[in-house]
Amino acid sequence: MQTRALIAAALGGAVLAAGGAVWWRGGPAPSPAADEAPLPIPPVPPRIAQGEQYERCLALVPDDPRGAELQAEAWRAAGGGAGAAHCLALARIALGDAASGADLLTRIAGDSAAPDAARAVVFDQAAQAWLMADAPARAFAAANEAVRLAPETPDLLIDRAVAAEALGRWQDAAEDLGRALGADARRADALVLRGSALRHLGRIAAAEADVARALVLAPDDPEALLERGILRQRSNDRGGAREDWERAIAVAPDSQAADLAQQNLALLEAGPQRR
Repeated sequence: MQTRALIAAALGGAVLAAGGAVWWRGGPAPSPAADEAPLPIPPVPPRIAQGEQYERCLALVPDDPRGAELQAEAWRAAGGGAGAAHCLALARIALGDAASGADLLTRIAGDSAAPDAARAVVFDQAAQAWLMADAPARAFAAANEAVRLAPETPDLLIDRAVAAEALGRWQDAAEDLGRALGADARRADALVLRGSALRHLGRIAAAEADVARALVLAPDDPEALLERGILRQRSNDRGGAREDWERAIAVAPDSQAADLAQQNLALLEAGPQRR
């Protein structure tokens, strides 16, 4: 799945997985483990603030989040404003305190006088962090603000769809993903997410078509393989499901998709799925 990871790319898909492999299948949000890699800052998004101190603080977050937190706290106490608060929020998320970081990001984006594009990015970061904190309703609210500020931005529409799916709002998710695909039809991640939403809506043929398109665009995408395996298993194609899930594990063994594929394989071997 293509990454939109504004705050979670370094986890290799374990937490947000380009929009949340965990949540769009309806599972619980994982808690960041203490030994996970620190979360990175976004590489080149619109900035909520400017200046060398801001850039230096952000640059610390991937490799030294504790140092970034200390620097940001001191800077904030000295009047660092939105830049200091933004760095502090990302550092807290990197240290595993997603709820605190998400709350701070939400307040920064709401209070800032920065351009709409920068505020939208911060609201989107907040949405991702709220999902990490297992607060999908707050994630959806933050994602909704991001889309309001930048209405036709595919990444923001996709992230709002992820939050919608976490709430079981499958139709809302499908509509947002349709808008995202209207802007960029080659987004394999959006196709897989919409395939999942359509599956939950009972629109199996449309779901299969979306996942098939995703696999044309990204033949070894583990999320697409995982989803196609689910669709195949539900069509009683046990061999096809096994093949897809084994392939998902092979191509991305440390991913959330691989973990879910392994669980599904175990269920497949245990016998017919019970709902």
